[in-house]
Amino acid sequence: MSDQTSESAAAGGESLLDAAAGSSLTNHLLIAMPSLVDPNFAHTVALICEHTDRGALGIVLNKPLPMRLSDVLSQMKLEPSTEDIAAKPVLRGGPVHTDRGFVLHRPGGQWDHTHKVSETIQVTTSRDVLAAIARGEGPGDAFIALGYAGWESGQLEREIRENAWTSIPVDPRVVFELPYEDRWIGAWRLLGIDVDRLSLVAGHA
Repeated sequence: MSDQTSESAAAGGESLLDAAAGSSLTNHLLIAMPSLVDPNFAHTVALICEHTDRGALGIVLNKPLPMRLSDVLSQMKLEPSTEDIAAKPVLRGGPVHTDRGFVLHRPGGQWDHTHKVSETIQVTTSRDVLAAIARGEGPGDAFIALGYAGWESGQLEREIRENAWTSIPVDPRVVFELPYEDRWIGAWRLLGIDVDRLSLVAGHA
């Protein structure tokens, strides 16, 4: 992640994170159906940060990488102030641009490049928030994800019709409080569903 993250993402135009928030599934949890076998998304739950007529951008919330925050900080020449900070996990946010970092956090602080997903969730892509986290002064309940999931215009809607995904309005407890390994099942429980009993084949009325 660098100070130019948002600028490079724009690539000559507005990035999805910089665009005006759309309606539809923005600020929803996207939950993979048990039948979804794509290795990038099987048994995942993602936060949809942006969903407009141009497409959607989401961050997968439950796939830790085999690395720690200290690995990310060292690449940016930042030193964690405590062992606990150094040992924080890093998530695989999705298969697109895995060299880009996204810090998901509760509101708090003034950062160079922050996208407001909702009143309770923000995504920051600038170096200053990681520097604050390294010092132990960052926003509360923050974690970093590398990469994101992206869908072209109409693609997400089509995948939902094909029963690859279901969705539910965000509950911040899933994003910030549940252990990573419990988030997929926890999201299903918000729907009142025991996922172990859910049929692998579902239909829409």
